[in-house]
Formats: sequence, structure tokens, C-alpha cells
Amino acid sequence: MNPDSGLSMLQQTLVRLKGLQIGHGQVICSQDHRFLAAGQVQALGLAYATDVVLEPVGRNTAPAALVAALRLQALDNDEPMLLLAADPAIADVAAFQGALQKAHVLACGGYVVTLGIKPTFACTGYGYIHCGTELPAGYAVDIFVEKPNQALASEYVNSGEYLWNSGMFIAKPSTLITEARQYCSALLQQCQAVVQQSYEDLDFVRLPENEFGLCEDISVDYVIMEHTVKAVVVPMSCGWSDVGDLLALKEANQTDSNGNVVSGDVENLATTNCIIQAESKLVATLGVNDLAIIETKGAVLVADLSQLQKIKKLVAQLKQREELDHHCEVFRPWGSYDSVDHGPNYQVKKISVNPGAKLSLQRHQHRAEHWVVVQGTATVHLNGAAHVLHANDSIYISKTAVHSLTNNTNEPLYLIEVQSGSYLGEDDIERLEDVYGRLDEKY
Repeated sequence: MNPDSGLSMLQQTLVRLKGLQIGHGQVICSQDHRFLAAGQVQALGLAYATDVVLEPVGRNTAPAALVAALRLQALDNDEPMLLLAADPAIADVAAFQGALQKAHVLACGGYVVTLGIKPTFACTGYGYIHCGTELPAGYAVDIFVEKPNQALASEYVNSGEYLWNSGMFIAKPSTLITEARQYCSALLQQCQAVVQQSYEDLDFVRLPENEFGLCEDISVDYVIMEHTVKAVVVPMSCGWSDVGDLLALKEANQTDSNGNVVSGDVENLATTNCIIQAESKLVATLGVNDLAIIETKGAVLVADLSQLQKIKKLVAQLKQREELDHHCEVFRPWGSYDSVDHGPNYQVKKISVNPGAKLSLQRHQHRAEHWVVVQGTATVHLNGAAHVLHANDSIYISKTAVHSLTNNTNEPLYLIEVQSGSYLGEDDIERLEDVYGRLDEKY
């Protein structure tokens, strides 16, 4: 979420396309994030149709791109398709759109176009593109270069012949499919099977888990762009930075008088050249230098800036930790909940219910719940009886009691839920009715 705009990075990605002639949109995301993604898309009220396509497992960008192209081909739509990730920050939207218009012309001519960022410093966290023969609106791609060391990065930048690889692509679906048929035919065939077996589920398009799981886990860059002779690049200067790279983020943001990039509730003393982000708590620093300190609700990262390129190794080391998959704030189709505290045989959650939303009719075999309304009005159905609760009202829900909750108002509803019992897992939910079609899901 960008606190300055009030929009998430997904929403900013969609909003910065405003004013362009956009056809059929597809947001491809993990099925675990479907309610969050759908809610953010719906909140924008986009003028064009947007499908939310759900990946059952992560398989990098190539399967997602080919699935998107095949779905457009099935609609007899062969207008150039734009592939965007949701994590870059872009300061100059006009420059970004100008580059897209140039790329669109090239894509109509049968090229596979990537947008290259004119480098502003010798970044070792990005891949680079060496520009070849000059074209009317860009350059033929000579070669893609992996993330270089500092000496090579400096050499690339000083030469003026290299661009950062942004990972943004434009090509006609037919072009992308033709190139895939030549360079990754097995993956293309697997994606065709995926699309054939995909199906609609309420507001979503679900990809079959077995078939999609057989797709190769590989990026568009590796499987197509590094091989095709149709690759061209359009240079762009638009204040772009990949928020996933902390050093690049530091370069792209204003620093204070001590060279720090600070976000959130932060107090510093004798602190220099640091990236400090506080999401939910006060972060105070004293006498530290050259560190990244990132505080979230679920975890804290402290890293030497010179070691940030090893962040993926650290994430791999953390794969067995529940914090990696189970975040403090969890989104549901009716709203969200935030885990406040937990311990042996108890858990406390702060629950937010959207206006007009309804939790499923359900029961639990292993836990009891106590609900306290903090703000708004809740209509609770408990064992067949209806109870209307206002701020400071509470209700107790015993084990096996059949219950549901509805926010029948036009205002958000907030309540505190205290769970107690021998087992508090999210799979201790037996749904009896659900307006969101989740009867077979265990969360």
C-alpha cells in the first residue's frame, strides 16, 4: 500500500493505464489472494472488463503470460497485450504512457517488445539489456544480461548502451504463442491444457491445479525473450523502481539530511544511510549505519545494505516458518481479520466486516468464541435466533453452536474475537451456508 496515494500497488498499476485504450483486462494472482485482489479491482470501478484469474500454485511469469495470451486468442482478440507486474513504482505516468504507445506500434508490427529503463546508477539488483540496431521507436535487443557485479554494472551504465530490464512486455497474443511454439512448445501445450480445463467460480476464473502444477516454473525472459529474434526494447525514463529491490527503492526516494529513507513511525538518533520502514509499531534507532530495518505486523528484517542481494537466500531459509505463509492480516470476501495475540488455547483477532457483507453460517468442533463489537452494528444469528449488537455489546458462541454474522449497514463493522479451545486452526470451520461459494474450503 502506498500511504501517499491511498492505493495499493496493484491499484496503482491499473490506475496509471487510465486514458489509454484498454481492452480485456486480466489480473493473474494466487488463489490465496483472490478476495484481496478482487476487492481492490472492484473498488476502482474500471471502465473495462477485468477477469481475476487464480493460480493454484506459483509458476513464474511464462505460464501466466501464455495462459493470458491463450485466453485472449479464444476471444478472437489479437490486439497487443501488455504484461505488467504489480510491484514497480513509477513517478512519471505521462512518460510511462508515452513509452507504451511507442511499444504498441512495434507490437502491432509483430515484435515482442520490452520496456527498458534508462539507468540512473550502477544497480546490481537488476538485469540489463544491451541495445542493438536502432529502430524507429527503440532498439533491437542485442542480449539480455543477468544481474552483474558492481564493476560490470558501472561499466554498463557508463557505456550508455545498456538499459535496466523492467520485466514489462507488449506483444500480440498470436506473436507470443508463435514464439512459444518455437522455443518452449512443451510449456505451450501444457498451458493449452490448463486453459481448456479452466472454469468460472463466482467472480473468478480458476486454473486447474493438477494441470497448472505441471507447467514449468520459468520466466518469460528465460524461455522466450532471450531466444526470440523478434525482441525489441523501448527506452523509458519515468522514475521507475522495483520496490522488491531495497537498494533501488532507496535510490528512488528522497532521503533526510542523514541519508535515511524513512517511512512510518520512526525516531532516529545518530543514524545514517539507512532504510527504515515501520508498519505497525514505533521503530527507534540509535547509532547505526548502512542498514535496512523493515518492520511489519508479522516480522522484522534487519540487514546490512551490502548484503541485500542475498535476500532470496534468506527467504528460502525461512520457508519452514509459518510467518511466511500465515500473515497477521488476512483478507476474506467479507472483509479481513488481524491476529492481535495468541498463545496456548487462546487467540485474539480484530475483525473488519465490509458494509453489506456476511460471514458464512458455520460451527466449530474445537473452539468457542466471544465477540465484542467495537464499532458499527452486527446482526448475529446464533442457533436460529437473531441478535443485534451495537458498540460495547458482546455475545458468546459455544463449541458446535451454529452461527453467522452480517453487517446490514452502510458502514464498516469492527469487532474483537477471542477464541478459546484445544485447537484453533482455521480448518476448524464447518460451513453450512456461504454466499461466496466456499462450502468445500477449510478457511
